[in-house]
Amino acid sequence: MCTRIKNCLAMSSFKHLILASLVLAGCAQAPVTPVAADAPDAAAPETAAAIEPVLPDVELSSELLYEFLLAEFASQRGHQALAVEGSQELARLTRDPRLAKRAAQLALESGDMNRAVEAFRFWQETEPSALMATRMLSSLLLRGGKLDEARIEFVKVLKSEEPAVGAVFVQLYTMAASYPDKAAALGLMRGLAAPYPKVAEAHWLVAQLATAASDETLALSEVRRARELKPEWGAPVSLEAQLLNKAEPQKSLSLLQRYLSAHPAAGDLRLQYARALLAQKQYQAARDEFQLLANESPDNVDLPFAIALISLQLNDLSGAESQFKTALLRGGKTQDVIEYFLGQLSEAKEDEAEALTHYLAVTQGEYQFTAQLRVVYLLNKQGRSDEARVQLQQAQAATPAQRVQVLMIEAQLLSEAKKFTEAYKALEQGMVKLPDQPDLLYEAAMLADKLGKFDVSEKHLRHLIKLKPDHAHAYNALGYSLLERNVRIKEALGLVEHALQLTPDDHAIMDSVGWGYYRNGKLDESVLMLKRAFAGNPDPEIAAHLGEVLWIRGDKAEAASIWQDSLKAHPDNAPLQAVMKRYLP
Repeated sequence: MCTRIKNCLAMSSFKHLILASLVLAGCAQAPVTPVAADAPDAAAPETAAAIEPVLPDVELSSELLYEFLLAEFASQRGHQALAVEGSQELARLTRDPRLAKRAAQLALESGDMNRAVEAFRFWQETEPSALMATRMLSSLLLRGGKLDEARIEFVKVLKSEEPAVGAVFVQLYTMAASYPDKAAALGLMRGLAAPYPKVAEAHWLVAQLATAASDETLALSEVRRARELKPEWGAPVSLEAQLLNKAEPQKSLSLLQRYLSAHPAAGDLRLQYARALLAQKQYQAARDEFQLLANESPDNVDLPFAIALISLQLNDLSGAESQFKTALLRGGKTQDVIEYFLGQLSEAKEDEAEALTHYLAVTQGEYQFTAQLRVVYLLNKQGRSDEARVQLQQAQAATPAQRVQVLMIEAQLLSEAKKFTEAYKALEQGMVKLPDQPDLLYEAAMLADKLGKFDVSEKHLRHLIKLKPDHAHAYNALGYSLLERNVRIKEALGLVEHALQLTPDDHAIMDSVGWGYYRNGKLDESVLMLKRAFAGNPDPEIAAHLGEVLWIRGDKAEAASIWQDSLKAHPDNAPLQAVMKRYLP
């Protein structure tokens, strides 16, 4: 009895044909980010009944079997070009739609779009009822920029699926959205949608592509028509709200609110509404909406976290803490973030022990470094400076900026412990690995000045000025150091005056300029500048300077009054005490 292809396909071939069907279906229905809530199922619609392909009456010769197996083995071993060539030749020889389908699959997998188009056209020719071939061909033509040819195939798809054409239009969006020429994609789909004026999904498709093409007038017109045709569908509402939100956010909110009143179970639209409220800083209303969502999704980790953050905006610390703890119990990827915020809340409650517990629980993520620095701060605040330094050395500084921060804090801890030499050495060692860092240069200069290393301090400050010519405090620090030592007074005054030109509202620099006038014998100008500085910032050291200049000018009663008032507010300030001891009996 004669063996025929249609009866005797080998088992391996049968498996590959099944695989081909799955791959093709997967390509036609590739998952995409949902475009809107409650959109109709975007999967390819089911046809009323599958039409069996007409199979050719071709004898399965040893030569055909050999060619078939050769193509399959080539495919399995990665020889795509050989597999494509062989499978297409076999399909042409037999005109068997099953082999044409397999050839189309192999051509698609090879990445050769021209071969793939040719193969799908042949499959379509051998099996005219194969809608998958038409769908795939239209997609390939669109991807290849052959819009006129793609239009012909899309028309065929739409006509073949007219009982469920709305779902096809939703599927078309997933294909057209990625096309780089947005205006061309819009033109193509507008033409395809024109014969379907009463199909909501057709108008929605045009609206989506008009949005992508920046034609918001057309987008609004089309999406409103879609909403009129299908008022219960959430996708047009979502898109219209997005469009309105740019220029008329209140109208966008009202639209979402009306829809949710009629469709309270529309979770995606409620989330969009909650986020829109949040963007408009309507925090209480936003929190209420997020709470409704949380009530419907009791296992969701993200919603209590969002509610907690909004509660912080509302200054509802207890509410924020409760929601953070709920999110913590539910687990998820935000555990370290939650622990950090709980630490912040504990600090706000002045519960430092609890804050330390939370900060120490932050073992990774974006807040780890910040949490480690909070641990250092709290330990030092509690008088546990040695522990603070140990924790600081364990801080996970991942960037140069963070390493600078660690060095600055180490120097601060040592300075607070009156270990100025150690603080200076720590900065100098740090600058070997982190040269030209403005903050390190400035802090090292200040410590060098305090230790009497004036040449070193000046070297660092001049280097800083070279790096950052607009660094007002570098000019001020150098000029003030010279003024305090009463050397190079003219140069010093020029430095602090330049600093004031850079930052004319800085009261500390005004104090330096006023002190420079004093050193230059310009007492009246000095008093005016120092009074201006003191009015803006009643700092005890500015009070000390102002009082001294007034005293020297002969205004001793006013000087004594300023000193005494400042001493009441700052009884432990050493510079103020020193100047009063010098002048007051």
